[in-house]
This record gives sequence, structure tokens and C-alpha cells, in this order.
Amino acid sequence: MNATTSAEEDLTAVEQVLAGDMEAFEGIVRRWQGPLINMAWRYCRDRSRAEEMAQEAFIRAWRGLGRWRRESSFSTWLFALAANVYRSELKRFPAETLPLDTAHEPSSPASQQHELEERGRQEALRRAVLALPLRYREPVILYYFHEMDLAAAAATMSLPEGTLKARLSRARALLRQRFPHLEEESAAMELTALNPGKEAAN
Repeated sequence: MNATTSAEEDLTAVEQVLAGDMEAFEGIVRRWQGPLINMAWRYCRDRSRAEEMAQEAFIRAWRGLGRWRRESSFSTWLFALAANVYRSELKRFPAETLPLDTAHEPSSPASQQHELEERGRQEALRRAVLALPLRYREPVILYYFHEMDLAAAAATMSLPEGTLKARLSRARALLRQRFPHLEEESAAMELTALNPGKEAAN
């Protein structure tokens, strides 16, 4: 299914729900349940909690469906709503993370590095990302982990693109401070390769 088809189906479903066909909302849930759980998992790294957070996001979407002004795509509106729900949830009950300075620096890659060592290196970087302050962690989650483009991530956080870009730059700088042997380009490639929530939805 391409983005245009998905957007059309979302619009049709929303119009049906607002016209009184409550069962049409099930199509929205089926279409976006996986992505919203994955997104929640990247915030909290707890499968059960991620499912609960996604469920709460759908409840909020159901209640606020009439407030979607259609100035942006339904998915952008839904992800922005979900991000607000997840942010509020983590403020009430913060996810357990390590301070940034306790995250171990990944070892320099060796020519014959074993798969286990590489996994350990990526896990160390993931833990460091999760230890970032929320204002920097969230842009990294959306842009790198959730694979949103700059415009979509900025819209989700209700920020100007320039502000989001600055926060991504600051996040990379914090990671480079902790991991001085990582160049910016390699760090960016590492982040792009990290998709810890994909297996959560399988």
C-alpha cells in the first residue's frame, strides 16, 4: 500500500466515523497499531507498556477525531497526538534509563569483529540515546529510529524544522562527547541502522 492509498483510506475512515459508523475506526487501528506500538516501544523499551501507551493514544484519537483539521495528513496528526501521550506518560512514570555518563563506550571496530561484539556496540549506543535528555532523545527516536523525515518529525513535535534540526545536532554532539571515537557521519549511520522496535511488532 502506498502513502496516497493509505491517506485516502484514512480520510474515508475518518469521515465514516464522524458520520456515525463507529466500526470504521477499526480500520484505522489495524492500519496504525503496529507503527504506534513500535513508536511507543522506542520511548519506553517495554513491550507491555508500549501496547498500553498505544492503546491510550488510540483512545485519545477516537475522542479527538473531530479536531483533525486536515491541514496535514491524518498520520502526521495521529503521530503528533501519540507523541504527546507518550511524553506525558513518561513524565508521570519515567522509563528506567542510565545516566549518559554511565553508558559504556563501544569498542573500536576490529577487522574481524564478531557479531556478538557488534550487537554489544549497538546496544551501548542505544542505551546512550535513551539516556539523552527527552528534548534531544525524542527527535532522535522520531528521525532515526522511527524513520520520519525532518518535516514529519518536526510536525509530530510541533516544532519548526530548524529547531528540530538543531536538537538532532545537539543530540549527536552529546553522543560524540560520550563516544569520542565516533565521527559524526559514522554515528549517524549507526543511528540509522538501529531499529530496536521492529522485532517488537512482529
